[in-house]
Amino acid sequence: MTSILSLSSSLPAASSSVSNIAAPAFRQFTFFDVVPVKDVHDLDSPPEIFKAPLELSTVVSSSVGVIAADIHGSIHILGREFEPVQSWVAHVQGRVTHIAEQNGVLLTMGDEDNVKAPLLKIWDLSNKDKKTGAPVTLRSTKIQLGSRPHPVTSIALSANFSHFAIGLGDGTVLLYRHLDQSIASSNSLTALPKVRTVHESPNEPITGLGFKEPTEDNANMSLFVVTTNRVLVYQISGRGSGGAATVVDEIGAALGCATMDSQAKDMIIARNEAIYLCGTEGRGTCYAYEGNKSSIHTHLNYLIIISPPVMPSITAASATIRNFAARTTNLQEDVMKVTVFDPDNKLVAYSGPFTQGVREVVSQWGQIYVLTNDGHLLCLQEKPTSAKLDMLYRKSLFPLALNVAKSQGLDDSTLAEIHQQYGDHLYVKGDYDGAMQQYIKTIGHLQPSYVIRKYLDAQRIHSLVTYLQELHSLGLANADHTTLLLNTYTKLKDVARLDTFIKTESKRGADDESGDFPFDLETAIRVCRQAGYYEHASYLAKKYGKHEAYLQIQIEDARNYRDALGYLRKLGPELAESNLARYGRAMLESLPQETTQLLIDLCTTSGPLESEEDEPPVAPAPTRQPSIGPSYLALLSLNRASVVQPAVSADPPIQTPPSPSIRTVRADASSRRESIHEASRASTPPIRSPSLTGKPPPPPPPKKLSPRIYFAHFVDHMDRFLIFLETVALRRWGQTVSESDGQPQIPPSLADLPVEDEAERLDQVAVWNTLLELYLTLKKPPEEERVLRDKALRVLKSDGLPYDPTHALIICSTRGYTQGLVLLWEKMGMYEEVLRFWMDRDKEGNTPEASKEVVNHLNAYGESNPHLYPLVLRFLTSTPELLTRHEDDLKRVLEHVVEEKILPPLGVIQVLSRNGVASVGLVKEWLMKRIKTAREEIQTDQELTNSYRKETATKLQQVADLSDTEHPRVFNATRCSACGGQLDLPSIHFMCNHSYHQRCLADNETECPNCIREHGVIQEIRRNNERLADQHEVFLSEVQEGGFEAVASAFSRGALSLARPMDGAGILV
Repeated sequence: MTSILSLSSSLPAASSSVSNIAAPAFRQFTFFDVVPVKDVHDLDSPPEIFKAPLELSTVVSSSVGVIAADIHGSIHILGREFEPVQSWVAHVQGRVTHIAEQNGVLLTMGDEDNVKAPLLKIWDLSNKDKKTGAPVTLRSTKIQLGSRPHPVTSIALSANFSHFAIGLGDGTVLLYRHLDQSIASSNSLTALPKVRTVHESPNEPITGLGFKEPTEDNANMSLFVVTTNRVLVYQISGRGSGGAATVVDEIGAALGCATMDSQAKDMIIARNEAIYLCGTEGRGTCYAYEGNKSSIHTHLNYLIIISPPVMPSITAASATIRNFAARTTNLQEDVMKVTVFDPDNKLVAYSGPFTQGVREVVSQWGQIYVLTNDGHLLCLQEKPTSAKLDMLYRKSLFPLALNVAKSQGLDDSTLAEIHQQYGDHLYVKGDYDGAMQQYIKTIGHLQPSYVIRKYLDAQRIHSLVTYLQELHSLGLANADHTTLLLNTYTKLKDVARLDTFIKTESKRGADDESGDFPFDLETAIRVCRQAGYYEHASYLAKKYGKHEAYLQIQIEDARNYRDALGYLRKLGPELAESNLARYGRAMLESLPQETTQLLIDLCTTSGPLESEEDEPPVAPAPTRQPSIGPSYLALLSLNRASVVQPAVSADPPIQTPPSPSIRTVRADASSRRESIHEASRASTPPIRSPSLTGKPPPPPPPKKLSPRIYFAHFVDHMDRFLIFLETVALRRWGQTVSESDGQPQIPPSLADLPVEDEAERLDQVAVWNTLLELYLTLKKPPEEERVLRDKALRVLKSDGLPYDPTHALIICSTRGYTQGLVLLWEKMGMYEEVLRFWMDRDKEGNTPEASKEVVNHLNAYGESNPHLYPLVLRFLTSTPELLTRHEDDLKRVLEHVVEEKILPPLGVIQVLSRNGVASVGLVKEWLMKRIKTAREEIQTDQELTNSYRKETATKLQQVADLSDTEHPRVFNATRCSACGGQLDLPSIHFMCNHSYHQRCLADNETECPNCIREHGVIQEIRRNNERLADQHEVFLSEVQEGGFEAVASAFSRGALSLARPMDGAGILV
């Protein structure tokens, strides 16, 4: 056995036919993750059965699970958790060398001590021996040719268990035919079919065997025989069977480096210079994957290549070994490499180093399991296909992603998604034709509009024609695609055909009761606009109620603003709202007065703007208008601008228009009626609407449009903006500013207008905020500017106009409007700001009467705002001039501060002494009076303190007398405290010096009736104090209001005591 197992090191060098030129490297990815497999009972260690890997002789996969055999002759069938499901001794006092399993029948080859030749045993895994519990033994016999036994190097079992081949170390191949029939027909343990020697090569040991299974194309079964120098094929069935094995390749393989592919079709030969696929006719595909190889395995469509141990080095030929050497510091230990190769897609799906070496590789349950020499079991888990595709997307390897998706058997929708991304990649690179070839493969899965938009923008009409033709050939085109295809064919060269198509087909579509058009209406309108057929486009749009398209044509293309304005007026408020929000600015540039009036009517009217019915339009004349709009393809683009400015010869600078007359616009201004498209009027049948069953729901109450949505349109028309706002406020809410007084004048007919909801209130606030800003910011001649300022002042004085005071304050501050600032401060209660304003004016020196204004405003606001007095006190003593002018005012301020106790005397002194302006003589009398008052208060407090002390001493003496048990108490009372009569016996005396007749007291009376009421009040007070002591929020609020006085009061009530006495039951007393 030793000589056979070392064959891999004695193989000849690479074939002489291999070129010295290095083979191209395969792309390498990480499609597998390495996950350690742990024991279910001990998550810190590998499965128990693999902890002694040197005792395992072979580990193979099977239909019943992983089968592991050891050198003691035992076989273990492992479940998914690698726990033994079934174990038994197969070869007594021997070992198992080879295992093969098919359809629940296990075939083992092994040695036993008392038998020199290899033993073949066949087990029925579905049946167990009742005595031993092991599987039933079907066959047990020796394999020996001649007198000298030879070790078994390789075995092969066909898929249906009909054929079994054994390769020996002397180059002999034995074949058992009809093995399944022999087992079914005989119960003898030694009965086997007659063995046939199909190959002999004394100098070439057998290194691999494999059966080529019959297929639909080739029903013959063949046996591949791999030696160290050759690959041969022996035909088992069919014409020509039974002859000598034929050589199909002169390159052999080492032991473990030959295996059948996953489809049992070709033999895979792993050589150091490459990997070869050999068929029955000869050598097939060759993969130039260089490097030493110790074994090869299959897993699904992958090849698992095991490289022998090498010393890691940064100069190694393998990138995996180089990277490992760069990352590790220990370069003295050998490392083995496991590579997962995808031959279908010609890529390396995984390549990783294993420092512990690789003992076995098993493909089971859709995973790859690697058993290392130190007993660790690692699982190579394949990443999801989506993750692998994302990895390829990031590297722009779309053809490879397609191949991977096909090899994984993904559905057509996923393949279409990859083609889409591949097409997007080529499109960005500028390869439009190549991108279109990818997009064509997405038809049926990807929306055609996605591709059409791209090629409209890129102006690749010829590629677009190819795509549209493919859509039609597959029967997936709709009317829109047909229209677009016609457009790309003609490119404005067949005007008569286009005119006939629109007129005829649109008429046929209108007569069709199903409502289906032979072409997409919007696309047809867009094509007509692109070609310059504005009348045709407007005809279609107006006939079928495409209001937005009609307005686009009239405003953006034909520049017919007056016609568009009349059309908007006929639409009514609801339909005109969105269109005016888009085209209002452009229409204001051309028709400022008419557009302003239309906006006013829309914002103040909830019903229709016209009472007369629209006259029916006529079909447009076939005369073609000259194209003055964008280019042909630009009109097909879906990214058109939303706002179009009117056509002008040059861009004039933005200037403020001339000022209108500052008057209120009449609320009953008549609306203008303009004819719409006079040249294109004809009778048109109305658009059919589906019949309604049942009673229709009542319509919602009409709601007026918000004027705020049109504010931005007046950015270059401030004069019209002013008229718009004033008129809307008057006609909608009856609010205006007259010149008689500051109150808004509401006409009688509009006096009962309610504010319906919050949105209506916000509209009012926005209108008056904007009006106030216009009154203060518009640049006008002096006389008109004065009128606007007067209006602004009347707005600020009004209590009924709903403006925002904060917004008004900001406007007045930025525009320097003093009257408005002072008025707003007063209305908002910001009196301190008023005083500071006049103080700043006094410092500037431009307003001589500023200091008087400060005093006047103090007299007006000081009673309700005492905090203003310290501010004014500091102001009056800030300069000698102010002190001289307002000495009497200062004295009055001081008296008021003292009387109202706004500041303590010390605070007043600190304010006056902060500079050298105020002298002591100025406040001498005030100081003497305060000192005298303070002394009187001190004297009064001292007298109260003495009286409290005497009362306390008296109470303490009474307590001492009551507590004295050594001296008798003498009662001198002679009259009853209840009835006032002379005391006689029996009488009752209390320690409080009150005496009573016994008859004057109630039964069981134990307390003095006169004192119990007084004591009850005191006890209730104490209980209240104790209850308040736990209410900390009340105490904090009192401290915030009263300061030290509240703290002293709480201390007197006992609220700040550290501990309170408790009775025996733990209750506070």
